[in-house]
Amino acid sequence: MLKIRNLESGYGKLRVLKKVSLHVDAGEIVTLIGANGAGKTTLLYTIAGMIKATGGDIVLFDKNLRNASPQHIVKLGCSLVPEGRQVFATLSVTDNLILGGYVQYKRDRHYNRQAELAAIYDIFPVLHDRREQLAGTLSGGEQQMLAMGRALMAGPKLIMMDEPSTGLAPLIVKEIFKIIIRLRQAGNTVLLVEQNAKAALGIADRGYVLETGKIILQGPADDLLNNADVQRAYLGRDVDADTATCEI
Repeated sequence: MLKIRNLESGYGKLRVLKKVSLHVDAGEIVTLIGANGAGKTTLLYTIAGMIKATGGDIVLFDKNLRNASPQHIVKLGCSLVPEGRQVFATLSVTDNLILGGYVQYKRDRHYNRQAELAAIYDIFPVLHDRREQLAGTLSGGEQQMLAMGRALMAGPKLIMMDEPSTGLAPLIVKEIFKIIIRLRQAGNTVLLVEQNAKAALGIADRGYVLETGKIILQGPADDLLNNADVQRAYLGRDVDADTATCEI
């Protein structure tokens, strides 16, 4: 589904990604872990077309998207749930979701908005209860669910998530990860960037470790969980603590 080959990207003269290569197959949950500043968000933003690559290829559904616009990438079936949620605070929950479906509406004027909203409310019942509430007044966990629902309204085949657990209580994190599993069961493919390495590897099929803009490790999620270097660098003292709060 997604193939990244020798990707280079950054900000002005600052080179962040250095010949990054990875792939995501249909139906997988693939996680990308690494320390702050490793380039994880830069990678997602480059795939999404929000940062232009300076080298390499981004192949999605057999189309090279290196110079494609964000709108075109969403139309092809790739949506991003950004770090920090970034909901439209002064709009209602329903209006936030409707904006997420704009690409679908533009593509097909017979698009059944109410049916799509109903499907999102089925996944996130709390959003139905809050549907007339301003997004800025929601809790952090509710805003995360809204950001995920907004991305799903575009009908993506690949959904990318950037740090969905940031700032959330352990019980809410657990619920968010259960929803990610449900999305995969419903036929979605997920590329997950997450600092909570244990929780992410616990639900993923495969994983990549990014360090200073380079992939340094990759493999099945179980192998990475049991890798001594990964445990020391990215799990550390949280190995035992996370067991009680983040197992799905």
